[in-house]
Formats: sequence, structure tokens, C-alpha cells
Amino acid sequence: MNMITLIVALPLLAAFLLPISDRALGSVSRFVGPIVLLMNIILIMTLWQKSEGAPFALALGGFRPPLGISFYVDQLALLFALLVSILALMLWPYKADTNPRVFGLMLLLTGAASGMALSGDLFNIYVFFELLSVASFGLVASLRTGAAFAATTRYLIISGFGTVMALTGVALIYTQTGTLNLAHLATLAPQQLDNATGLTAFALILLGIGVKAELFPVNTWVPEVYATASRRVSALMAGLVSKLAVLVIVRLMVLIFPQPEAMQLMLALGVAGVLIGELSAWRARDFVRMLSFSSIGQLGLVFVAFSIPGEAGILAGLAVALHHLLVKPALFLLAERWGGSLGRLEGAGRRSPLAAGLFVLFALSLVGVPPLPGFWAKLLTIVGLLGQAAPLYWFAAAVVLVATVAEVNYLFRFGLTLFKREEQSAQVHKPHARIDLGTVSVMGVVLLTAMFLIAPLGERMQTIADQTTDRGLYISTVLGPVGGAR
Repeated sequence: MNMITLIVALPLLAAFLLPISDRALGSVSRFVGPIVLLMNIILIMTLWQKSEGAPFALALGGFRPPLGISFYVDQLALLFALLVSILALMLWPYKADTNPRVFGLMLLLTGAASGMALSGDLFNIYVFFELLSVASFGLVASLRTGAAFAATTRYLIISGFGTVMALTGVALIYTQTGTLNLAHLATLAPQQLDNATGLTAFALILLGIGVKAELFPVNTWVPEVYATASRRVSALMAGLVSKLAVLVIVRLMVLIFPQPEAMQLMLALGVAGVLIGELSAWRARDFVRMLSFSSIGQLGLVFVAFSIPGEAGILAGLAVALHHLLVKPALFLLAERWGGSLGRLEGAGRRSPLAAGLFVLFALSLVGVPPLPGFWAKLLTIVGLLGQAAPLYWFAAAVVLVATVAEVNYLFRFGLTLFKREEQSAQVHKPHARIDLGTVSVMGVVLLTAMFLIAPLGERMQTIADQTTDRGLYISTVLGPVGGAR
């Protein structure tokens, strides 16, 4: 099982060796990244088969937990580590004129994201979070335009503010418990963190890490960054980076902060994100900005779903997150040729019927038209919200329904624009690049396949939800049978 370290080490090592290989191999070096990502995918699938879905822990350096570096590998961690490599491979910048530094940043982001998915202590989560931040700053600025530099600066300032909040929260936890190992914290939290100090620490970490997860109110960087970065970078950040941040927050909530106040705080911020994101998307008159605000609304829905107590919340949140991880990158790739004012896109769908058909497919799933996967994800969320006694959950269910109406309106409006007969400007109707359209087509096939396999997929996600919410299993796997007595 020591192979699990290669999932993090290989991309990081390749990222730092790429400048050397670029001088030695020239343009061939751009294929080093895809080869490393393919190796990661094979490693993860091999590990999943060998472990047979049972969780295991790895103590690096020979230091037993709670000391040293700890990796916790369950089905949730393996799933997201696998998705990191798959999505990075699909969104890899294959163009010949791409700056070689972008390849290194992509690999750095992949290694850091995998580390965040696998880490079992707050210190290493913070280290990988910072590596991921550095990589994302470089990728956003990679187009080297004035607008990209301005957006990156704004993003960096907000992220820096978030880092300070997250570090303050981690410091509060350490002063209260004397440890940062998640399993050890899970044994100490009921006595030492179930108080105002613990809730303050959670709120600080939630907002700090929530910067990457597009959480209200630390998501003001999203429209500018997604509008100025390349579409593949926007797809990667909206689809992948945001989910890794959510995963960390969910781990903390399940293991350390399961109290109702923490869940309701996350619910309130998620509801605000849904309202602001979807209403802003409804008012937007630019396709990329519409997708950016829509992403904020969808991430708000992810937080709303995960705030539902128990296995029902993990199941609903996982369904919404995985659906968004697939749909939003596809829509950003379609925006590669459809960016700009909506009014200038009249008739664009008639010139690109395949792209228009894929947009309709993803839009229908996004709003929740049955039997597409988006319908089941929203159904699980609504049912879970209505099953709670607290009025705030009922209010959240009403907000989700109202936001869905706004979502239907602006997506339908854009779809009608694509198929209008009048064509005011032909210059924006350039055909989509084959690699982009091919990637979106693969995502469309995955979405349709998931529709027909919804029952077995639901069973698998239920298994993952059961395992994720089992705090005793996490503690015993990392600390051993007597972990609770430590």
C-alpha cells in the first residue's frame, strides 16, 4: 500500500523536472504530464482493487499517529484522487504553443489536490492547500494579459486573507487539543472542541478554505478569474479545485465538528451562495459570466446538501458535487468559442449543432430534468432538507426550488439565443476546436451512461457515504483499536 505516496510524489517530482526535460526534449516534454497522469490513474485503480474498498492508513517516515505525516485512504479519498488525475488529463493543455511552465503548474496542482484528498492531518492539508493555491495563481495568470494579471492579484489577495483565517482556525484547534491529526482530534473533539472556541475555529477554517470552494462571502474573485483565465483553467478550477476544498471541509465537519451549529452555519452560507449565484447568473448578459455566477450557485447547493446531518447529507452532497464536477467543466469548454455577449451569439447553435446539442443536454441535467443525473442529485437534496425538523432546512429547500426556476429561465434564454435565425455577427461563430468538442462529447457520454446506471451508482455512493460518516472506523483505522484511549 506504500504505492499511495506515488500518487502525490509523481506529479510533484515531474513538475519540478519539467524545465530540465523541456530543454532536453523540446516539444516532446508536453506529453510528460499526460503520461504521469495515466500512471496515477492506473496506480489508484490498482490500489482500489487490492484494498477491496476497505480503508487503510499510512504513517510516513515511520512515526505512528498522531505524530508524523498520515494518509487516510478510504473510498472517498480514492474516488477524488482518481477524479483529480482523470479531469486533469482531460483538461490538459495539448496545444503546441502552450508555455512549458503551464505543464509544470498543472502537475503541481494535480499533486497538491491528490495530497489534500489523502491527508489525515491539518498541517499537511494546509501545506497541500498552499501548493494548490500557488499553482492556481500561476494558471490564472498564464495568458499574460492585463486583465488576467488584475484578476490574479484580486484572487491572490482574497486567498491570502482566507489563508490567514484558516491558519487562525488551525491554531485555535492546536491550542485546545495539542494535536492536528484528524483521527486524534476526532477522539478529543467531543470534550475539548464542542464549545464556542471550537465553533469559531470551524467558522474560520470554513471561510478560509471556502475561498477555493466559491463559498459566500469569500467568492468575489470568481467572475473576474473565470472570465480572464483560459477556459480549460476555468473548467479545472470550477470542476476540480472547488471540490477538493469542499472535501476537506466535509472531513472536518464529520470527524471534529458534527455539532448542529456548525452544520447550520454551513447551511446558511450555502443558501446565500445559491441565492446570489443564481440571481446574478439570471441577470448576466455574458456567457462566461453567466457560467461563473452559476458555478457559485451550484457550489452553494453543494454546501447545502452536505449540511444535511448524517449519511443522507453525505450522499446528497456527493451526488451534487460529482454532477457539478462533470457538467460545469463541459460548459466552460463550450464557452471557448461562445464567450462574449449573449446577443452576439444569435444563431451560433445552428453552425455548431453538436456543441448546441451538448449544451442542451448539460443544461437539462443542471436544472434537474428527469431522468438525467442532475434530477436525482437535486431530489436527494430536497428530500434530505425537508426531512429535517429545523425551519432553516425548510427555508433552504424553498430557496433551492426558487433558484431552480431562475436557472431554468437563464439557461432556456441562452438556448433560444443559440438557435435564433438572425445572425448579427459571424465572427463569434468559429467552430469549436476538435480537442475541446471531443472532450465535451466524452463528458456527455459519461452523463448519459450515468443516467442508465443510476441504481448501481447510487448503491456505490451509499457505500461511500456509510464509510465516510463512520467516525469509529476512521479512528480505529488510523490509531488502532485502542485509539480512543490515547
